[in-house]
Amino acid sequence: MAKPKPFQIALMGVASVAVAVTLWANVIQPSFTSTIADKMGRGDYALTATDGTIFTQDTLKGSPSAVFFGFTHCPEVCPTTLGDVATWQDVLKEEDGKELRVFFVTVDPERDTAEMLGDYVSWVPGVVGVTGSVEEVDKAIKSFLIYARKVPLEDGGYTMDHSASVLLFDDKGRLFEPIGYQEGDVRALDKIRRLFAS
Repeated sequence: MAKPKPFQIALMGVASVAVAVTLWANVIQPSFTSTIADKMGRGDYALTATDGTIFTQDTLKGSPSAVFFGFTHCPEVCPTTLGDVATWQDVLKEEDGKELRVFFVTVDPERDTAEMLGDYVSWVPGVVGVTGSVEEVDKAIKSFLIYARKVPLEDGGYTMDHSASVLLFDDKGRLFEPIGYQEGDVRALDKIRRLFAS
């Protein structure tokens, strides 16, 4: 069997390098640079919004928005957060002439109909309620990396334990930054203004 000639060895070396570069560029490197921000909110969920639209991952594209998960029977976190959102919207309208799109996605689709959600969020400017089947809501919960759990009550009913952050998304549908529960209006408005400026 003849030994490979030097130019054949060089050619095999070049081919190996080309394969390695292609593999790095298309498979390995993207897996290193892909972050939670790139994955948050991505999924095949399709939910019903109280404005008559369908809420999907593409809904987050086009203009800055915020997503908050909660439920209408929530005793404290959800009404408090909606109150915070109302304050942010008032300041943004008065000082910046802007309004943030906000989606309130239920973690309790068994009780939260579109009509109930519509009534629940109607007093806060720019907020749209989002619900759907248990299966579709579960998909969304997983896509947004949200914690949500049904907690039985002594009277036979239940409440929901859930994540309490407001998630800000840029106009490309990519996670920009979260606003923590009761983080404060000054910090929250600073984040929202940076979101609009990005």
